[in-house]
Amino acid sequence: MAADYAQMADNLRCFYDFTGKVVLFVGAGGKQLLDPSAGTKKLIAIDQDVEALRELAANVAAKGIQDSVEVVGSKFEDVALSGDVVYFEFCLHEMADPQKALTHAKNLARDIVVFDHSPGSEWIFYGAEQDKVRRSAEAMERFGIRRREKFHTEQRFKNHAELLAKVAVQGVMAIERTQRFAVTANISIPMTYELALL
Repeated sequence: MAADYAQMADNLRCFYDFTGKVVLFVGAGGKQLLDPSAGTKKLIAIDQDVEALRELAANVAAKGIQDSVEVVGSKFEDVALSGDVVYFEFCLHEMADPQKALTHAKNLARDIVVFDHSPGSEWIFYGAEQDKVRRSAEAMERFGIRRREKFHTEQRFKNHAELLAKVAVQGVMAIERTQRFAVTANISIPMTYELALL
């Protein structure tokens, strides 16, 4: 297993109460830390990865909660729906213009919650994402952070092949940086992440 997703989901539950709210969940096609059955009034799951959203839709149908979940296959900047909170799950740093995304989010909801990597995290070095994470962190600072909490975990892998499968999508630099673990078993890489309310 990579990071402790149960712990991260607990961090999210303690940080912000989504109960009874209309939530625009951006980046919902990944491994969801916000449980679609967590008592939201309505959860609008937004992701441009339509395949990943199909899996989410199947999980929602299996739980019988499809009436309270809407799945939207779209780029976030094209979404014109409104709600109580826009929630970005490990995706703000992937956006071409994080500042523009936050401005758009503020036009859609009163609250913005961002769950993402922290600048300086060792894990983002190996994923070759330091520039992306720094850029999104700077956008949040400019936008104005009302509350923030930082957390620490570890990304764990049985061997280099498992680690490589996780980071290869990030490109050549990530692959090169993980070569130092080529003959290592039980790999553990510290990861710092944070929750911010804007």
